[in-house]
Amino acid sequence: MTTYTMWIIITGCLVGFTCGISGSILVLRKMAMIADAISHTVLLGIVLAFFFTQSISGFPMLIGALVIGLFTAIFIEMLHRTGIPSDAAIGVVFTSLFALGVVLISFIGNQVHLDVKHALMGEITFVPWNQLTLAGVSYGPVAVWMLSIVCILNIVMIIIFYRPIKISTFDPAYAKLIGIPVGFIHYMLMSMVSLSTVASFDSVGAILVVAMLIVPGATAYLLSERFIVVIVLSGLIGILSAISGYLVASFWNVSIAGAMATMTGVFFLLAFLFSPKQGVLVKKMQHKKARVS
Repeated sequence: MTTYTMWIIITGCLVGFTCGISGSILVLRKMAMIADAISHTVLLGIVLAFFFTQSISGFPMLIGALVIGLFTAIFIEMLHRTGIPSDAAIGVVFTSLFALGVVLISFIGNQVHLDVKHALMGEITFVPWNQLTLAGVSYGPVAVWMLSIVCILNIVMIIIFYRPIKISTFDPAYAKLIGIPVGFIHYMLMSMVSLSTVASFDSVGAILVVAMLIVPGATAYLLSERFIVVIVLSGLIGILSAISGYLVASFWNVSIAGAMATMTGVFFLLAFLFSPKQGVLVKKMQHKKARVS
């Protein structure tokens, strides 16, 4: 394995693990589509950050995406409170902010490598070329450093707030009763998703980010009923999807990000069919054995 290949695989694994652990919590909270919305609307934050700083990398990009990600969550909640159904509120905010980001890209022109195709699919093969260089010494791709920092931050936040997150996920009314700041936990999770999205966005695009945020969590949910196990499994499934997706893309000479996203669907299908407790085929076999006995 060459160094170039290694960095691509490491980037994919970091995207899978980072998005997997944060997205799994939203899946359990029945908020998966908000993750989808945020993963697209952060494009607006990236574009706005560029207008202010003339750069789409580093700290300004993270701040811009975080602000827009939180604004997306707040705006959806405001619309929902006025009586608009949750799915409709998500659809309105998601399409409006993402479309605005796409429109604003046209004003950037050819100043940076950012367009609609790049926003949707990313270009993970370019990751190894954008190195973090200090005093003439290269320390690896910038994307790997950004993803590593966000991944560590997500893990730390989950560890520190594990009990409040768990209780507010399964029983928000009880969480409020015992004094857990449910609103704070909600927007903290939105912040985690926003940071995970923007750290992954430039490398792999919105499609793979959405897949990694939602599908590993849904797959893990079919395999376990324990909260912590679902979170860990989601991260591991994200890693396996990245590795197997790269191998498939190399063999068939197709889009790496697309292949990784496809593998998340393959793992979900396997869990859907063969999960020990909830697998469709397993249930049918158990039902047949019960009838025979």
